[in-house]
Amino acid sequence: MRKPSAIRNVAIIAHVDHGKTTLVDGLLKQSKTFRDNQAEMGQSMILDTGDLERERGITISAKTASVEYEGHKINIIDTPGHADFSGEVERTLGMADGVLLIVDAQEGPMPQTRFVLAKALALGLTPIVVINKIDKRDARVAETERETGDLFLDLAVKDEQLEFPTYYAVGREGKAWKELPEDLEAGAASADADSGAAADLTPIFQAIIEQIPAPGGSTDEPLQMLVTALDWDSYQGKYAVGRIVRGTVKPGLAVARLDRDGQQSKEKIDKVFISKGLDREETPAAGAGEIVQLTGLPDVRIGETIAAPEQPDALPVMEIESPTLQIAVGPNTSPFAGREGKYTTSRQIGDRLRQELETNVSLRVEEQGTTFLVSGRGELHLSVLVETMRREGYELEIGRPQVVTKEEDGKTVEPVEELIVEVPEEYVGAVTSELGKRKAELKHMHPGGQSGKGVTQLTYRLPTRALLGLRNVLLTATKGTAVMNSLLIGYEPVGPAIRQLRNGVLISATTGETVIYSLKVVEERGTAFVGPGTKVYEGMIIGLNRRDDDMEINACKEKKLTNVRAASTDMTTQLTPFTRLSLEEALDFIEKDELLEVTPQSLRMRKRGLTMLERKRAAKT
Repeated sequence: MRKPSAIRNVAIIAHVDHGKTTLVDGLLKQSKTFRDNQAEMGQSMILDTGDLERERGITISAKTASVEYEGHKINIIDTPGHADFSGEVERTLGMADGVLLIVDAQEGPMPQTRFVLAKALALGLTPIVVINKIDKRDARVAETERETGDLFLDLAVKDEQLEFPTYYAVGREGKAWKELPEDLEAGAASADADSGAAADLTPIFQAIIEQIPAPGGSTDEPLQMLVTALDWDSYQGKYAVGRIVRGTVKPGLAVARLDRDGQQSKEKIDKVFISKGLDREETPAAGAGEIVQLTGLPDVRIGETIAAPEQPDALPVMEIESPTLQIAVGPNTSPFAGREGKYTTSRQIGDRLRQELETNVSLRVEEQGTTFLVSGRGELHLSVLVETMRREGYELEIGRPQVVTKEEDGKTVEPVEELIVEVPEEYVGAVTSELGKRKAELKHMHPGGQSGKGVTQLTYRLPTRALLGLRNVLLTATKGTAVMNSLLIGYEPVGPAIRQLRNGVLISATTGETVIYSLKVVEERGTAFVGPGTKVYEGMIIGLNRRDDDMEINACKEKKLTNVRAASTDMTTQLTPFTRLSLEEALDFIEKDELLEVTPQSLRMRKRGLTMLERKRAAKT
């Protein structure tokens, strides 16, 4: 069993795409965690094990790995970089004694940097700053250092947190320096002029050992541990993951489990695991300061305390911020229901959502008949859940995302966010025009931005509901060049309604298979969402109209054949490639009277009322 003084627990935090996961890859490889011939030595994003994480290039769930360095065990906690998964960050920071804050040398501190750093400093964690990507052509190292210092001045809760060490790195190449090298190529050749050693991540390893404090607590005291995460496999069942605050845990140990309400139940530990590299390793004992995974606790939940029966003291549970967006999720009711999915009933969907609640602490689920009101931290948070269920074989029907309001002092308040948009100068007018329509308040305009010359950074304050559908609109208006980041900053009384900003839609008038002849008509009326040979049904959305009203079109109508006009003339008809919306884009697109049908094979948008008569009746009510 390792002594607490030989353990370091450090969380890695950063904004999206600031190089956090890449730097963790370097730490794992350079600490000789893997053999030279192991597959991981040739991989990137080693800790991003989920398919969605690798596809999107983001960390969705926090993970723990460990490395050995100079007789110390370093537990590395890799946290998500997107604000929608900040619930993962909030609870996992409690396992750390220090944080490695990664900041992009070009972009500087961004909204998520502020959010996560505020949480870390409030917990009293010791910070180490790493300015990454200093090899970028437009790197602004001096400005980034100054902006990071200003950020600490705003967020520090005690004076000692203002004295933080700063290191410089090129994470992609696995190199770091104590001092900024004047010539990056020369600096890469020699990290230390005296030793002549080649540049690597040694300065960061040494900073963790020297700067991050060892965990407190004694191995001789009664056991106490807060469950901060859950894991599961088909062999051992459920794992309770957390850091031992005090005492020692062993297989077969009798413990008390204290739930969030303070109720006690007697339990018995089956096996104890610790991290070794990326793997679990069974151990005969683990003491204070160690991050462990315990089996034999089938009913344990996140936020509960595992303690010695003779001294069952509950640890404080970290409060997770309230959800801001919600969607209605239910079984598919379209004419194509049950054709493509494995799980199609309300009971199966409800069981899956309740299972998700065990590990997804930021999620809320409310049952409403056969549908479920699912609330989360943002569009990405909710869409990742829906995409995960889709890949597992579920057929779902999703309503338009709605903002979650709450009551404060007798008033209804809604979430408000800070939005930072970086856009080329020629598109500033298009961005300001669109955000003006959404009642957004411009706080700052910074010509030059943080991404280099020719870019303007705009900072807005706006209600969360004004963000719905904004990303797609801005990307279209700026030809894909706009970069958006937002962060929840508080709640305000509900403001005036925002009128519908989207045009009307083109609706299929019949059920059948689309043909080129009719799709040419769809193309003339607007933007097509389906191609030739697509099966459609009456009431399904097949395109975006150029006008404000909805229009029905028969996209399955074939050309009448005569002796003058033959079917072969269809071969000469050229169609513009149709627009295929992603899950997030489709959720952004639909309005209140529309639904999104999600199956393992397809995404289909539809009207709630499939026939024209049903839609007219709904419009009158």
